[in-house]
Amino acid sequence: MAKSRAFSIFLLKEGYDATNSLRENHVLDDDIGAQDLPEGATLFVLDSQPRPPWWKSYFDVEKNLTQVNKGALVFLPVGGRCFALSFGHVSHNLIDSSYEYDFGLRVTLNSLDPHKLKSTDTLDPGAAKRQRTQLPIESELMLFDFDRDSTILRSLTGKVRDEHKELFRHATGGSNLRISTDVEADGLVALCEQLLNLYQSEEYKAAFPEIQNIMPVRDPAQIEALNGRLLDAFRARDPDLNITVPEIINYSDNLYASFAGAGRGLVYDDVYIGRYYEYLDDHEVDFNAMEIDDLRRHALLLTDEDGNIRDRYTIYKSLVFDTALQDAQGETFHLCEGNWYRIDDTYIARLSAYLDPLFSDSDLPAYNHPSEGEYNAAVAAGDAAIACLDKQNISPAGQTAVEPCDLLAVRDGIATFYHVKVSTLSAQLSHLFNQGVNAIELMRLEPQAVENLEELIHDVMDGGDPDALVTLVKDRKYRIVFGIVTRKAPAGRSLNLPLFSRISLMRSMKALQLMDVPGRVMFIADQVVAAEGRKKKRKKKDMPAEAAQAAAEAAE
Repeated sequence: MAKSRAFSIFLLKEGYDATNSLRENHVLDDDIGAQDLPEGATLFVLDSQPRPPWWKSYFDVEKNLTQVNKGALVFLPVGGRCFALSFGHVSHNLIDSSYEYDFGLRVTLNSLDPHKLKSTDTLDPGAAKRQRTQLPIESELMLFDFDRDSTILRSLTGKVRDEHKELFRHATGGSNLRISTDVEADGLVALCEQLLNLYQSEEYKAAFPEIQNIMPVRDPAQIEALNGRLLDAFRARDPDLNITVPEIINYSDNLYASFAGAGRGLVYDDVYIGRYYEYLDDHEVDFNAMEIDDLRRHALLLTDEDGNIRDRYTIYKSLVFDTALQDAQGETFHLCEGNWYRIDDTYIARLSAYLDPLFSDSDLPAYNHPSEGEYNAAVAAGDAAIACLDKQNISPAGQTAVEPCDLLAVRDGIATFYHVKVSTLSAQLSHLFNQGVNAIELMRLEPQAVENLEELIHDVMDGGDPDALVTLVKDRKYRIVFGIVTRKAPAGRSLNLPLFSRISLMRSMKALQLMDVPGRVMFIADQVVAAEGRKKKRKKKDMPAEAAQAAAEAAE
């Protein structure tokens, strides 16, 4: 029986081969003879000098110990393309833009038995959560907790289908393909021909439907093109370009915003792209001269009222933008938290088709308050039949606090749990949607949570009919309404929300649907007059605010 060997295989892009795929400063040697190289193949070898391991001197080991790094890259022309076979840790010598970034994953999807999967590497872009899941037995994808609507599949491992077993038995695919095969050197061309056919096939769509709704863009050449589109939109002050705080923040901390990178900035009480444009205009920055590196150097600052910096994010990481490329028909690209994602247009259409019917007109007053908490209190004060439960807790003793909702009222004979958020930022909204689902799940699983809610209703309601409201809750005659405070026109419906917020909303609505709880979304009109920026207050100490900020910037 022939011995099985491990291979790591890259597919180079068209136009790349052994002559132009290696970094200029590589240390690989191509003056090495090899008798059994396939015809047309080129060999590069890493042959480092022996040296002691670091721990020899660390422990003062007396014995003469050395280690060496050995490796090789074989460039193999096949079918008008070129493959790079990597042995040892040498693949980093390849130019990032020289190889196909979806080769390994796509070949794996086309070759694996969908019922015999062993491991998945996934990414939840909304929460930036990376996860590897392994099962002790061969299983289907559904048992790996893979959510096709919100999770990106980065790598997949499993057994191949019977028709491919003569080529390789197991496969793991990401950018490169890692396989175990007993193919000899004279069979490598035939092997790579089959791999090329598998890469070009779309059979995976039958076995793994809609598995690639969202994919991270990892190809440097495509990222460069997308960044070019971003710069064009920025220089044109495109209204579809937005800026956000790329993390969950607590608005009760009375945070303010400022900018850095081109000089001292004013302090604002809100964050939007127009403020950044004003900042650049004030410092007479030439928009046409701005580059991506400038957006990575400039910063969005979160400060206190006096301008003292609390958090700092690059402008590039804070931008949110959707665009398309001419050579990628049927796909939309989304920039979020400094990363580009590719989304199939049919998936975006499916999101809209599911979500848009869930939007309705607001039945709450317009927002004209300094904070969410003051708004919720004012709404309840203006209607004795509404219970304000903002910052209240219904969890049983000893468990993590769970807020039931912000406002609770009877609407159309149904107990309506309102969850209110002054934001259309992705992280904030994902937190809002999860909060609504968690509260319902807790009430379904813990009778004590319902009793705690009953007690709260009687405590906070000065009028109306608290007993009727409690009865509806106990009979599970309730619904969830997510109220989003925004200046955007309600007619935009789901398109008013960032892409990953839409994905999170669909996941939450489906979770509510499983519990037979109706869910709705409405936009609450934001009528707060935007305040003008103001100069930062000087420190009480000797150092002026401008110098303090400059020192803080220099320290970072």
